Amino acid sequence: NYLRRDMSMMTLSQFTELLGWASILNFGMLMFASLMLMLMKPYITSIHSKMFSIPENELTTIYFNYLANYKILTFVFIVMPYLALKIMGQ
Repeated sequence: NYLRRDMSMMTLSQFTELLGWASILNFGMLMFASLMLMLMKPYITSIHSKMFSIPENELTTIYFNYLANYKILTFVFIVMPYLALKIMGQ
């Protein structure tokens, strides 16, 4: 029973690798969302405006806030801990 618990624990090295991959995936998602908004903005705003009853002119601000918050959260909770662990040598 004790061995089984130890084998399932994650090492700092594994956690560092997890944060590295999470950084890549989150930045990929951020790039994808930004690209889709740039390329398909009229279509997306039309759909979201109808779905959520939000005027189309307000959606640009909402999209910008979403992308900004996503980027900040990614940096604070994924990239910075990853860099800290890399600096520590993990």
